[in-house]
Amino acid sequence: MRPFPGADAARTRFLSIEECRRLINASAPAFRRLVQAALATGARYGELCRLQARDFDPDSGTVAISISKTGRSRRIILTSEGVALFRELCAGRALDEILLRRQGGQPWGTSNQAAPMREACLHARISPAVGFHCLRHTWASLAVMAGMPLIVVGKNLGHADTKMVEAHYGLLAPSYMAEAVRKHAPKFGIRPGKITPLR
Repeated sequence: MRPFPGADAARTRFLSIEECRRLINASAPAFRRLVQAALATGARYGELCRLQARDFDPDSGTVAISISKTGRSRRIILTSEGVALFRELCAGRALDEILLRRQGGQPWGTSNQAAPMREACLHARISPAVGFHCLRHTWASLAVMAGMPLIVVGKNLGHADTKMVEAHYGLLAPSYMAEAVRKHAPKFGIRPGKITPLR
């Protein structure tokens, strides 16, 4: 199977926490929920559009993605903030009800996110403006830089292994990698001698 064009290119564009907060605040109410859900899950736009109330499990704090770009189902683990968001989204909803809808109640469809994303970026003073998919990269980038193991990032994003995560986000984690090596690499009790190296 041939890879998607540019799929192995490193991702460098993501938003800071401050930019995310500005984007959320600048978004129209219905779009704001979509942005919040994207930042809470790292899920793709199409995956978010299909979410139903039944997909949220408050007991395990997860959201089920049954149909994905890769064809594999997965469960996204949420933070306490994400759990609170999805509890609110599911309140009073039937199990088969779509969670995220446009103003007026219509479901989000192909490219419906593009215009409100541009508008939100403009009002949030995010320049250059980013596309909606950047929110997925933002979740992953910030998680990696906070020290989340790459395998965990990959599983939440729906990747079969860490290859894609390492290719796209591995450069963001030098401090995590250094800490992991120093914590887990074997130690042999090597003691420095009395010889002082010449400079």
